[in-house]
Order: sequence, then structure tokens, then C-alpha cells
Amino acid sequence: MIEALKESYGHIFEDALINEIAEVGSFKEVPEGYKLMDIGQYIKAMPLLISGAIKVMREDKDSDELLLYYLEKGDTCSMTLTCCMGDAISEIRAIAEMDTTLIMVPIQKMDEWTAKYKSWRNFVFDSYHHRLNELLQTLDSIAFDKMDMRLVSYLKEKARINKEDIIHNTHQEIAYDLHSSRVVISRLLKKLEQMGKIELHRNYIKILEL
Repeated sequence: MIEALKESYGHIFEDALINEIAEVGSFKEVPEGYKLMDIGQYIKAMPLLISGAIKVMREDKDSDELLLYYLEKGDTCSMTLTCCMGDAISEIRAIAEMDTTLIMVPIQKMDEWTAKYKSWRNFVFDSYHHRLNELLQTLDSIAFDKMDMRLVSYLKEKARINKEDIIHNTHQEIAYDLHSSRVVISRLLKKLEQMGKIELHRNYIKILEL
């Protein structure tokens, strides 16, 4: 576990903190689609990502989902940190975007490390800052961008996260993530295909030039 921590967090945390994380943390491997956290749950541990990616979702009163942001190697979820420190229930859903490995750290260590390690404090503050910027970008996208622009941004981010130009999502799954309808997404995808930007296949979408 220490080697994995050093590879992902060695540039952030000093050796003493990495050793403490290794002592109390639990190594976890989860498959694509695994639900790490759900709305309404109490949080008992926070994740430190070693590999893979996690998508963080919000749900409205009608149970429709909206993709907020992705977590990648070297990240943690600032919303999880907020719940940990406030002993509150989760207001987000976190699902593995691909096969993912992470280290779960008990929430009891949050306050201790914040007081003890400057690197941990900086990590927490930086996490809040990055996630806030991503949430603002999501808000701006919803408020100001047309759905075709949001769809292009979504496909680009999917390709970047998965490090390939193949998107293994159904039109309905994309619609869920973008808080839209399958009919609208299918129509926009077909338009992108006609423009030569993507290829639509039975079980996947191939990005050509976005």
C-alpha cells in the first residue's frame, strides 16, 4: 500500500503522513459501475484514488441524475470531506466509471491530520477549490450552454477520463448524466455523426474529431 500511496500522493504528502495513511487505511478494488456512496448514507471513510475514476452525481426531487464531476488518481471528494467533518449524510452518489483502486481512510483521522500535517490541510483546501471550480463550470454549462455544446464537452471528458476514443455508454445513460432525454441525445449524436465528428455503433460511440 505504501508504494501505491507514494506513486499517487508522494508529491503531495510527506513520508510520515503516507505511513499513517498506510497504517489505518484499507485498500479497496471496485469494478466499473460499483456504487461507492449513495445519497442519504452516513460517511464512515473517505477515498483516496490510486487508479481509475469515479463519477460524482447529484439527484433532483424527481430522482433524475446530473453528472457533477469526475475524480481521478490523486484526488479525493471534497463533498465526502464535508460530510466527514460535519457528521452529515451524503448528498451525492459516487459510482466507479471504470475498474478503480482506492484507499479508504477512517473519518476519525480527518481532524487529527488537519492539525498535524500542513500537506494534508493544503490537500483538503486544494480539493475544495478544484471541486468548486468544476461545480461552477457545470452550473455555467447548464445555465448558458446549449445541449449540443454540453454533449460535446461530455464526450471529450469521457474520452479523456477513459484514455480512449471509444465511449461505451448507451444514449439513455448519456441522457441521465446530462439530465436530458434519450430522444434529444440520440438526435444530437446523429447530427454529430452527420458532421463527421463521431461514428455511432450498436454498443459504442467512436470519437473522430471533436
